[in-house]
Amino acid sequence: MSKVVLITGGSSGIGKSIGEFLTSKGYEVFGTSRNPERYSASKFKLVTLDVADSTSIEKAVQTVIETSGRLDVLINNAGAGITGPIEEIPDEEIKRNFETNLFGPINVIKAVLPQMREQKSGLIINITSIAGYMGLPYRGIYSASKGALELITEAFSMELKDFNIKITNLAPGDFATNIAAGRYHAPVIKGSPYETKYGSVLKNIDEDVDNGDDPTLVANAVLKIINTPKPKIHYKVGAFMQKFSIVLKRMLPDRVYEKLLLNHYKL
Repeated sequence: MSKVVLITGGSSGIGKSIGEFLTSKGYEVFGTSRNPERYSASKFKLVTLDVADSTSIEKAVQTVIETSGRLDVLINNAGAGITGPIEEIPDEEIKRNFETNLFGPINVIKAVLPQMREQKSGLIINITSIAGYMGLPYRGIYSASKGALELITEAFSMELKDFNIKITNLAPGDFATNIAAGRYHAPVIKGSPYETKYGSVLKNIDEDVDNGDDPTLVANAVLKIINTPKPKIHYKVGAFMQKFSIVLKRMLPDRVYEKLLLNHYKL
């Protein structure tokens, strides 16, 4: 019997790549979108879900369970980028980002747990980010929301161990997706004390995404995790230096590591 997989944010980018790849491997895949009717050419089923709406989450999960009778794997992929000087990002945008990147995934996990507990099995994969391992300049809110999800996963892992429900993180680096189009960019304000440096870093961030790896690499990593009997809590996928930057942070004094980041971003 093929496993039933639910992927939040399955209409584009990494989520779409994961969904198409797992479908090709024989999994029964449900993706989500706030407007699934826009994606009639999708190679797997799409259901309506808005991670910022708990009622929408409950309905989507129930639809999957009623259709397939079970739910084996949740991939919490829906997320949003955000850039800007922390001082200048509006409070409502900060809250919206945490709603999407942290509170939404938590609520989707809560919605699938009763079914997985009844089945006495389940796997939850949270798609986080290598950026969640460090506070990056002009990406601080994004780093914080993804880093918080990494830690939430550690806590969930201990709380769910008695139910045979496994949970893990997969942190991608930069991949060639349309994330920049959906990211909230705080405007580069003329005369702002951050004008020159933020403008430069923003250009750097977009170039990193445009030159990123093929998101199919993330899909391959997801498949490996699904087929791992005892997955680790933390996985990373991406360019060598992006993954190695996490190792360097553990090894180097704080200010030395900070200087490396400042040099990277030409600050």
